[in-house]
Amino acid sequence: MFVKICGLTAPETAETAVGLGADAIGMVMSRTSVRRIDPGTVASIVEAVGDRAEKVLVVHDVPAREAALAAARLGVDVLQMHGPYGREDFAEARKAFPRIWRATSLARDPEVRAGDWGEELLLLDGARAGSGERWDITGLRGLELGERWLLAGGLDPDNVAEAIATVRPWGVDVSSGVESAPGVKSVELIERFIANARAA
Repeated sequence: MFVKICGLTAPETAETAVGLGADAIGMVMSRTSVRRIDPGTVASIVEAVGDRAEKVLVVHDVPAREAALAAARLGVDVLQMHGPYGREDFAEARKAFPRIWRATSLARDPEVRAGDWGEELLLLDGARAGSGERWDITGLRGLELGERWLLAGGLDPDNVAEAIATVRPWGVDVSSGVESAPGVKSVELIERFIANARAA
């Protein structure tokens, strides 16, 4: 089970998450997020993690080309474009950066399928990304989503195993579900989340 810990704001926490087994770590550079960090902090996290995990730059309110150029400049592995972007934005971003993940919701795109917009991987979230709100994932049963997709939205150490058993994603993504306060990650919760996801 592929596990991504998102919304990391410090190199030390990112290193800890990777040491506990995270396959990917996410860094948010969207202007309106409580977990947003500046390019210098992104670069510090990238250096701290090295090649031990996928380093993902997450955006939702940065123009596509600007985001892709930032991803290339900062040395991340993946650009994750979340929410209001259209098919043409993904095409534009790929001109400057090859590895793009698409994050959306069934509320926004009820007929979504991994790879339809040329993305490497699909992430399915709740309607309000980053809110930590649980959503009815049973609507995913029976959908042909493709092979590589991550489940996100409202996951935490106590419900991740059940969620995996319910919809069988390729991987899972968590941010607020492993926090002790908005934007503040808990090492204990990260450890429990990864262990419970892998045991599912």
